Amino acid sequence: MKPSSLRRPPASHSARVREKRVRRSREILHAARVAFRERGYHGTTLDDIAARLGVQKTALYHYFPDKETILYTCHWEALEEVEQILGQALQREASSAARLRYVIKEHVRVMTETLEGSPLTFETTALSPTHAAQVIQRRDRYENGVRALIEQGIAQGEFRRVNSKIAAFAIFGAINWIARWYRPEGSLHAEELGSQFADHLTGGLTCQ
Repeated sequence: MKPSSLRRPPASHSARVREKRVRRSREILHAARVAFRERGYHGTTLDDIAARLGVQKTALYHYFPDKETILYTCHWEALEEVEQILGQALQREASSAARLRYVIKEHVRVMTETLEGSPLTFETTALSPTHAAQVIQRRDRYENGVRALIEQGIAQGEFRRVNSKIAAFAIFGAINWIARWYRPEGSLHAEELGSQFADHLTGGLTCQ
């Protein structure tokens, strides 16, 4: 029988399969982030992640070849999201201060909701050299975008004349440290936390 004569599955069936795979992948990433937050990356095993889903470890291999790939995917998706946030800020807000405030607020949301408070930003050393290089390159691109926002604000007279690199590092350091103390089940909600961080971090740059 020629390949062209083989019966192909209906398109709707293929779509359902893809949707199921995406949904299951999301469930695995969620379980992993919770486990990483509670036990740390190195203290978490694939068995731990599988147990949270009520499946055997072998079921995870249909979606991710190993734990390091899960970690890499968590990093990559978070970086993709903050890059989109930076683009949204440029389109939605007119002033540099408003743009930076938007980026900070949404970056906090990524830390508390997308990454679910997991300290993944401290675990780049756990990535393979290839994955680490890709993550660092994309992270640097995002950092450069935030520095450009700060420099634009300085040029327009909205921000004080500061070292943009140090200012950006101070912002990222404050946001990344959230992972050390934030708990999703706590009394602080992500939106409130993001607004407060945006007020404090942007306010320290604006001209009085």
